[in-house]
Amino acid sequence: MTTAIHCLVRGQVQGVGYRAWCQGEAVTRGLSGWVRNRQSGDVETVLAGPSDIVNEMLAALWSGPAGASVSAVEGTPTEERPRGDFHVRPTV
Repeated sequence: MTTAIHCLVRGQVQGVGYRAWCQGEAVTRGLSGWVRNRQSGDVETVLAGPSDIVNEMLAALWSGPAGASVSAVEGTPTEERPRGDFHVRPTV
């Protein structure tokens, strides 16, 4: 079963390579979607793929790269169905 989750990751997640880490982890898992910084200091991502792999990635978001300190991961289902490679989007 394929699913898509929209997530906001809060904490010390900018300036630590979180987007590049997220992209690498998602690509390794074969997920589609995107990640970007928000001006609020959060990181936003949409993860799409097999439910079990999306849930695995959702759990991994709590770790992040060295230097990250994640205080919250808020994930909600989304109707967005990204296709193709996982990519980094510009900051909003």
